[in-house]
Amino acid sequence: MAIVTLVLGNSGSGKSYSMHNLDPRLCGVINVMGKPLPFRAGRDFRKLNTDNAYEINDRLPTFRAPIVIIDDFQYVMANEFMRGVTDEGAGNAVFQRFNRIGQNAWNILNTAINQTDPNQRIYILSHIEEVEGKTKIKTMGKMLDEKIVLEGMVTIVLQTAIRNGEHHFMTKNDGTTTVKTPHEMFSSELIPNDLNAVDDAICDYYGLIKDPSQQAETI
Repeated sequence: MAIVTLVLGNSGSGKSYSMHNLDPRLCGVINVMGKPLPFRAGRDFRKLNTDNAYEINDRLPTFRAPIVIIDDFQYVMANEFMRGVTDEGAGNAVFQRFNRIGQNAWNILNTAINQTDPNQRIYILSHIEEVEGKTKIKTMGKMLDEKIVLEGMVTIVLQTAIRNGEHHFMTKNDGTTTVKTPHEMFSSELIPNDLNAVDDAICDYYGLIKDPSQQAETI
């Protein structure tokens, strides 16, 4: 059972860039859109380029990297929706398509939580949308909005914020977000948008091994 963290934010707010201090040796990236990472060392990260929900779900338990990142999860849903826009059919067929998209998203999150190594950390980067004055993970269809709260499936939800031109992660919920973090994991309501620092905090809090290869070398 890996520690799964949702990292939410608008496009350009620093979600992908937050990976820039991570050690590429420790990471595996599921690159949903197949786009280059927005920092020089991004070329050194091992990537699986796919937006196929079934492939992602099947491959997740096979990853051996201590850190796994899905960037950008929302497009797993959006691309599947767009590929079916011109399909003939209406009514029940459209309903079933939305149900399938919702089930696939739930399956990926459920697999990440329950079928992965307990020492792994999985970061799911995704866009946000505003509903009734509150930001949440962007989804497709009513199933995920009415039946399942994806944020409720995990313990840690961070959201990007830009203050005075600086990029941060929010760690506390001010009533307008779905942000949440364990008690005393972070001392500040705003932290630098640095996934490596977040990963250090998670490893320290839960007593996880940051780099299993280093442990093997010291035994």
